[in-house]
Amino acid sequence: MSMIKVEGLTFSYPGAYDNIFENVSFQIDTAWKLGFTGRNGRGKTTFLNLLLQKYEYAGSIQSSVQFDYFPYPVPNKHRTASEILPEICPHAEEWELMRELSLLDVDPCALYRPFQTLSNGEQVKILLAALFLNEERFLLIDEPTNHLDSDARAIVSAYLRRKKGYILVSHDRRFLDGCVDHILSLNRADIQIQSGTFSAWLSGFEHRQAFEQAQNDRLQKDIKRLQQAAKRTAVWSNRIEASKTGAADKGYVGHKSAKMMKRAKSIEARQNQAAEQKAGLLKNRETAEDLKITPLPYFAETLAVLTEVSVCYDGTAANKPVSFTIRRGDRIALDGKNGSGKSSLLKLLLGIPAEHTGTIKLGSGLTVSYVPQDTSHLCGALSAFAEQHRLNESLFKAILRKMDFDRVQFEKDMADFSGGQKKKVLLAKSLCEPAHLYLWDEPLNFIDLYSRIQIERLLQAFSPTMVFVEHDAAFRENIATKTVRLSG
Repeated sequence: MSMIKVEGLTFSYPGAYDNIFENVSFQIDTAWKLGFTGRNGRGKTTFLNLLLQKYEYAGSIQSSVQFDYFPYPVPNKHRTASEILPEICPHAEEWELMRELSLLDVDPCALYRPFQTLSNGEQVKILLAALFLNEERFLLIDEPTNHLDSDARAIVSAYLRRKKGYILVSHDRRFLDGCVDHILSLNRADIQIQSGTFSAWLSGFEHRQAFEQAQNDRLQKDIKRLQQAAKRTAVWSNRIEASKTGAADKGYVGHKSAKMMKRAKSIEARQNQAAEQKAGLLKNRETAEDLKITPLPYFAETLAVLTEVSVCYDGTAANKPVSFTIRRGDRIALDGKNGSGKSSLLKLLLGIPAEHTGTIKLGSGLTVSYVPQDTSHLCGALSAFAEQHRLNESLFKAILRKMDFDRVQFEKDMADFSGGQKKKVLLAKSLCEPAHLYLWDEPLNFIDLYSRIQIERLLQAFSPTMVFVEHDAAFRENIATKTVRLSG
């Protein structure tokens, strides 16, 4: 057992307006399965990079272990996995690798195919297996669930549960609960470490916020009552002072005046104490204002009909034929393994030509809003992005503000946004677009928990017609009115 000790850590990016970390101190046991959570842009990936000594910082980070980082960069993906892995885990025996791949349900034949031809799930599993075979290393795992299908998430979560000694960044509630025993949370005002599952941490956090809110409300009432008492005391004091003029017993009046002054000072002290207590509350409160969407009413009950549709790649069907109808108010989740054609099916509904069998009949005059998986194309100013897509810029930025964007972010290049912030840009664009049908492809990749809940509330409140792909099981269960399974 060893510790990672952080003392007085202060860091900001060159030219940044504010510090990411300011005089932060805490310590971590390297035997922990540590879930690392916090809202987008709080500095989770930045902290992992500080552990990797990628940036200069003030303060100290002390550790007796060396770090490996996932996702591991793989140059030249034309090579086979068997050629790449010796570079990642040079001391691992072949039987050890086969054991790990078996635990991750990876076909050993995958090792002998070009790495770029492997599915996202296969790539994630193979790289995790290799990195865990590096003994005396501490693994920093950054968002491994993005682009993993539901089955793969369950397998990877069970695999991580068998391991010890890692930091895991994820916003998938079920995934975290399945594999961590401690939580490190980047809050608004501090950093909190707690033993237990993510759900236990979240329940405790929300309970503390509710308790502080109750205290805040009580103190607010106390302050108001004391302010009224202070006004009454001031009036009485003024009357007593006025009564001194011509008073027969000036000693009595002076005594009364001193007593009133003492009472005024007591009220002022209590008022200041209540204000100080109130100022110490709700510093970590996370707000998630309600969002709005403006779905267009469609003139017919049916928006689209798919009959015996299979997506094809190079002439080969990726999925068994599926048939379903999209009706007003449906929120249809497309489920299936990576490579089963879910994203391609969304593009067919969007009207983008793609090889397929079967028929797709789209309603006439259908207006569609689309959120793609990929965010790598985002760059430049938000204002230019809004103008390019003919968005109401004020509405667009107001939605981003509600999704926890600081105003300072509006001046930055989108290329410098975190993965979650980029995804929020695409979601905000879609929320600005009145549409009959919304097509969202893995909208929650990189998105923090509070924004996920915020989006859940939005979709439940407005019931837009939509077809979506999302592997966060909790989100899918809360939102989908029906599920269409694409099987290979």
